Amino acid sequence: MRCALTRLPLAILLVFGFWTNSLALERLKLATTTSTENSGLLKQLHPIFERKNGVFVHTISVGTGKALRLGENGDVDVVLVHAKKAEDSFMARGYGVHRKAVMYNDFVIVGPTSDPAGVIKTVDVSEAMLRIKNKKSLWFSRGDDSGTHKKELQLWKDAGVSLFGSWYRALGQGMGRTLMAADEKSGYTLTDRGTYIALVAKAKISLKIQGPRGKPLHNPYSVIAVNPKRYPHVKFGLAVKYIDFLTSVQGQRIIRDFRLMGKQLFYPNAKRTH
Repeated sequence: MRCALTRLPLAILLVFGFWTNSLALERLKLATTTSTENSGLLKQLHPIFERKNGVFVHTISVGTGKALRLGENGDVDVVLVHAKKAEDSFMARGYGVHRKAVMYNDFVIVGPTSDPAGVIKTVDVSEAMLRIKNKKSLWFSRGDDSGTHKKELQLWKDAGVSLFGSWYRALGQGMGRTLMAADEKSGYTLTDRGTYIALVAKAKISLKIQGPRGKPLHNPYSVIAVNPKRYPHVKFGLAVKYIDFLTSVQGQRIIRDFRLMGKQLFYPNAKRTH
């Protein structure tokens, strides 16, 4: 057996060693949004937290709605999400405790370079949405109850749009796939800036930021521990350590310094309160 193992390629042995070591470590289960995962931010944060605490962070990357449902079911220890109303409900119903603001970025409307709806000329978000609807330009929605999807629905409501036609495509997919679908069909979509920049950096999309900026597109993120009084099995102490790390001087500095294509993707926000 020893001889057989020595013949295994070094890469396989390294992977096997990492896998067995991660199984031996205490695990923190995190449910978070696709934006924190797709952007690469967690790859900067988690190794440092894991080394400091001798743990392994098991990350489940889904939309905010699904992340909060995992918390409601007691399937994870902590959530990192971005949908304030849904978070407020999660807290009010006793599923979450120790909620802290972590960071923010913004949502952007992206579309083809040709900009058939003339969105780039707008200065108001509602005007941009109405132009897309009136021109019946293709719009791709995540349609997955994520924080981005919730924000999109609110923007349509604010613009007075409640009826959609064949130009509106609800995919039920994550942000990356939605962006790539919009890119392939020369359509528009709403995305968080971080995921958009990450896909542009990887040359996966050629969409351009077309829409206006402003307060309606502000996108804050919070981290919340699952309530141990409701689910005694959750690793509350470890969840609090994770929250403390994200909101610490070191964690906030990592978030501030994280860049793609020379652009800052997230802005530390730990001192602000809800």
